[in-house]
Amino acid sequence: MNEVEEILGSALPLEVEADLDPLLERVGDARCVLLGEASHGTHEYYAWRAALTRRLVAEKGFSFVAVEGDWPDCWRVARSVTLAGDAPEDPGEVLDGYRRWPTWMWANRETVDFCRWLRDHNAGTGDRVGFYGLDVYSLWDSLRSVIGYLSERRPEYVETAMAAYRCFEPHGEDPGSYALVPGGCEDEVLELLTRLRRPAEGAEDLNARQNAEVAAGAERYYRAMIVGGPESWNVRDVHMADTLDRLLDFHGAGARAVVWAHNTHIGDARATDMAAAGMVNLGQLARDRHGRDAVVAVGFAGGSGEVIAAPRWGGTMETMAAPAPLPGSVEALLMGTGLARALFVFSDGPEAAWPRERRGHRAIGVVYDPGRDRRNYVPTVLAERYDALCWFRRTSALDPLHLEAARRGELETLPSGV
Repeated sequence: MNEVEEILGSALPLEVEADLDPLLERVGDARCVLLGEASHGTHEYYAWRAALTRRLVAEKGFSFVAVEGDWPDCWRVARSVTLAGDAPEDPGEVLDGYRRWPTWMWANRETVDFCRWLRDHNAGTGDRVGFYGLDVYSLWDSLRSVIGYLSERRPEYVETAMAAYRCFEPHGEDPGSYALVPGGCEDEVLELLTRLRRPAEGAEDLNARQNAEVAAGAERYYRAMIVGGPESWNVRDVHMADTLDRLLDFHGAGARAVVWAHNTHIGDARATDMAAAGMVNLGQLARDRHGRDAVVAVGFAGGSGEVIAAPRWGGTMETMAAPAPLPGSVEALLMGTGLARALFVFSDGPEAAWPRERRGHRAIGVVYDPGRDRRNYVPTVLAERYDALCWFRRTSALDPLHLEAARRGELETLPSGV
């Protein structure tokens, strides 16, 4: 049997939501389901990730959704979808307010549709399934949020928060400026974090604690970015893994999480060349912390089509053409089968050899140059990196809500923009 025959023999249909049944069976009693994307601007990845999440929430009782997004922005979405009394009734209104570049990652129709469904689900069932941000950005927004919380709840610690804010303030919300200053504000943010590190008694306590964690993580991240190497990546993914664990603890015994992030975050780094470069990621850490059987990682892959991305960091988003995949890549192999869409569920037992061979696997970030597409491939052993893969031969662009606002000073992450 040749490779094409092996692939066709292991391919499952992926046309309607009922076709996700084998994947739900694979999820079983897993505590964490990590859902990827091969770009931050492809409709099919967002739409099918949302479809699977709806079923995980409605049929398997998953407790919350955590995404590769900023904590303060996603907290406002969480308040809307969990029917907080003074929050907007339409989560689309909150998502339309996203202004930090790249806005299209979450300010898009696909995310609005899911969040409206989630609010309706919570209203109908009495559940409070939230929508949270895992990322380490939003230093200044997080500090301002902490100051507001302390002013109302714990005024004796306001001066501690103000000391941290005053330390960062001269840098005008410019991480590059801050990172070049000797000494920095590490002592101030650690003092603030110490004041807030106690078990969260309610949602507002959780919000304050996490914003302090973001401030501490961002301080480490910005300094690491200037030094270079894998450390900044590791700071960011460890922060995301820690945040995921904090959310699981907050939701109590039996809590279950759905995570939305790029393939480079949710797929086990040890099955790629990232490990040799000294990098760890969220998928690897989740497997190590919770156990291999408690974590299911689902990757996404696509062939030719369109994608929303920007030509440079902080640039204006564009609808770009994703070219034919690089010969020898995962995507080129799947294109050669003629499959329009397919689901592959990998097992630990004997099966086809093709997902256990190392091949390049395309990864498009928020920054993309189609003319240099060959630089966007991560050497990957699919069946070790993921537990399942969703394939789309043709892809279409995400549907953004608005053009993004001007850049607010964040530094580019490595690999480029994921």
